Formats: sequence, structure tokens, C-alpha cells
Amino acid sequence: MPGSSGNGAVTRSTLRQQIADALRDEVLAGRLQPGQEFTVKEIAEQYGVSATPVREALVDLSAQGLLEADQHRGFRVHEYSLADYRGIIEARSLVIDGMFHALDGGHQGFVHDPDNSRVLAALAGVRRRGEEAQRAALAGDVIVLIGYDLRFWRELSAVFGNSYLADFLHRLRVQSWVCAVQHLRRLTDLRGQLWAEHTELVDALVHRDTTAAREIVAAYHAHSLAVVERLAGG
Repeated sequence: MPGSSGNGAVTRSTLRQQIADALRDEVLAGRLQPGQEFTVKEIAEQYGVSATPVREALVDLSAQGLLEADQHRGFRVHEYSLADYRGIIEARSLVIDGMFHALDGGHQGFVHDPDNSRVLAALAGVRRRGEEAQRAALAGDVIVLIGYDLRFWRELSAVFGNSYLADFLHRLRVQSWVCAVQHLRRLTDLRGQLWAEHTELVDALVHRDTTAAREIVAAYHAHSLAVVERLAGG
């Protein structure tokens, strides 16, 4: 029956996304480590599901740069180099700077909000997310921080009205966290090591102060790169 077929497709699609999200969290938490290999069968047995949604989820994560597919061995967690991290940070900088042009030139989402009410309401929600991220960063809880930080940047980028840039930035941020976690897990105490100026960035954007916002982001990227370079150097 058409209805049954459609429901089955929706269920499989939802399961595919749930598995992809769960595995992404495992990689971000460092529980699935760089170079670790596994097969579709192993993951399907672990989650108690059929192979099809697992294979689709793993292909999705491969397309996002988190896994590598091997025709004979299955999949392995992608291992990012320091050069990769530098490239990701550079790309992240360019995307964020492009978003800030919405404030400089009145483009994208901001042009449709002449009284600023929609933008301010959205930024208020983003700021609350930033407060949670800051608390996690100051406490050195990188797992909690990653969750709030990804949501913070996802919601912040959505304010600028360009879904393509928002999606690309989210992908870059996931990849940069995967790379950073590979090094951060070497530290037993992360307090004082993690960037925690989310609310300062939002406050600058509320005032449409793109100069201050760019300075905050530049300092953030310099800080992140310095930490990873120091850890990668031994």
C-alpha cells in the first residue's frame, strides 16, 4: 500500500538521521577515535537495526568528512592533520566574515527587518545558548560545550538569512571540533583552555558593531589554533 511504503520510508529516514547523529556524537566525544575502523554489520548489531539505514548514515558522515569509506574494510574515523585544522579555521573565518557583510551592507536576512525586532529577538535566543556554552567552557566540560556551541553558531548563522552559508559553517564547525577533540582529550583539566566569549560576540552584533565582532572572532580563531598547535607539538 502507498501509505505503508511512505511510512516505511519516513521511519528509515528518521532512523538514518538518528544513527548519524549518535555516531557523530561518538566521534565528537572522542569515543570513536581517529583511524578506528568498523563495518556496517558491527554498527547495525550495536544499535539493533537493519543494515540499510546504518549504511546510509555512514555514507552521510563520510560526505561530511567525519568518516572514510574503504571498499573492503568498511569505514574508519577520519584523522585530521594540523594542516587540515588550519585550513578549516581559514575557511570558517571567510564564511563568518561573509555573514557579517549582512550588517555592513544591509544584505540577506537583516534587510527584511527594518525595525530590527526579528533580529533582536533571534539574537536574544542565541545569547541564551551562548550563556550555556560559556558555562560549559569555563567548567572545562568539552562534551557539553560542543553541543551548545554547535547550536549557538547554527542559530546565529541562521539570523543572517543565507541557509547555504549556515549549512556550510555548521559542517566546518563539526569538522573543526572533531579535529580539536583529538588533541584536547590529552588534557586532564580543560578549565581556562576553551574559548568562552559567545555572549560578547552576540552583544557586538546586537549593536551592529562588526568591527568588534570581527575582532572577537579573529581572537577566537587565533586562540583555538594556538591551543591545538601547542598540543599537537607535544
